[in-house]
Amino acid sequence: MSSAAPRTTGHLPVGPDRLWSVEEHLEDILATVRPLEPIELNLLDAQGCVLVEDVTVPVSLPPFDNSSMDGYAVRVADVAGASEEFPAVLEVVGDVAAGQADPPPVGPGQAARIMTGAPLPPGAETVVPVEWTDGGLGEGPVSGMRARAQAPEGAEGQVRVYRPAEARAHVRAKGGDVKAGDRALAAGTVLGPPQIALLAAIGRGTVRVHPRPRVVVLSTGSELVQPDEELGSGQIYDSNSFALTAAARDAGAIAYRVGAVADDAETLRDTIEDQLVRADLMVTTGGVSVGAYDVVKEALAHVGDEDEPGGGVEFRKLAMQPGKPQGFGLVGPDHIPLLALPGNPVSSYVSFELFVRPAIRALMGLEDVHRPTTRATLTADKPLTSPKGRRQFLRGSYADGAVTPVGGAGSHLVAALAHADALIVVPEEAESVEPGAEVEVVLLG
Repeated sequence: MSSAAPRTTGHLPVGPDRLWSVEEHLEDILATVRPLEPIELNLLDAQGCVLVEDVTVPVSLPPFDNSSMDGYAVRVADVAGASEEFPAVLEVVGDVAAGQADPPPVGPGQAARIMTGAPLPPGAETVVPVEWTDGGLGEGPVSGMRARAQAPEGAEGQVRVYRPAEARAHVRAKGGDVKAGDRALAAGTVLGPPQIALLAAIGRGTVRVHPRPRVVVLSTGSELVQPDEELGSGQIYDSNSFALTAAARDAGAIAYRVGAVADDAETLRDTIEDQLVRADLMVTTGGVSVGAYDVVKEALAHVGDEDEPGGGVEFRKLAMQPGKPQGFGLVGPDHIPLLALPGNPVSSYVSFELFVRPAIRALMGLEDVHRPTTRATLTADKPLTSPKGRRQFLRGSYADGAVTPVGGAGSHLVAALAHADALIVVPEEAESVEPGAEVEVVLLG
């Protein structure tokens, strides 16, 4: 169930022709969407999730002094002044393997053969790498240890050490990574592979997080055909549902794609109601403009009671290009947030980046929900034109502080979108931007 609270923004009544700014629409969304309720998850299930509480180290890491090399655990005094001409000759008292509970003590004139990760035995002060010794074979320096199964006598007899070692050399100190009582991870941390490794290393098998939101994406339009099917007259392939499902997963969500729904209000309404059971957020694409077959408005008017506090979907016109028509509201008995995006591929993708992605990140409990932005020098053959009073988002390619437009301004040019890694922002008051000018850039990759 979504934890999105009923809407409390209380917009004043406005006419249908009122233009919303990009900021107003986004602020309404983020004021409505709340982080999902925390749950306890196993480590691998928590990948990509956000911690809701600090994690304290219960036991030091490493929990004991251990060797960082394969070699011999010795006393410092016993190898002082050792050289190839005058090696230190020590009695080997046994092996110390990783995981060994009771390593043999090392006394004066003695050494224990030790493996990487094995605990430093009592009495030992340092570790001599095996390459500094004859490996117990009496034939000069060796390059490594022979396997115990092949040479069990290697753990007995004598070993010659050809170099001295300082105290604690090649020893990983207890608590050298983190100490018991330290804060391992702070609330708000996104759990990636390194963080999960740390949690496992300190013995945590589960962790309390905001779960990844479940996002249902469906596209509308009787003209849409699934990839691999044959196109009929007047038909096109459905790309929006694939693009937005992939984008939702990239944002951190668990995303479900629903096949294209025909331009029939009852069918669309039934589909939305059926999908609510597995949704923390719903995204539709298409059918939000002013055409005779734009059925999303008609269908959503009956999904949830607009008279109920927090219910209903509001359709708006935004002062932006592409993506002027937008819809947002809460639907169903659990008040699931729904964002209705336009149907043109570029319009829907830009709308996703500006509005849906931040909503997903907010549901995850992230503090920073926005794509990074920067300033860049515009490189172009001619000025960029933009309609006055609209914030335009153009596809671009960004590198080394410069951005170049990719493709035209048409909201149907999906091929150009595939080669863009940034959005060039032309503000509402600008009707043109000259090459060489500094522009704001939204980084997508």
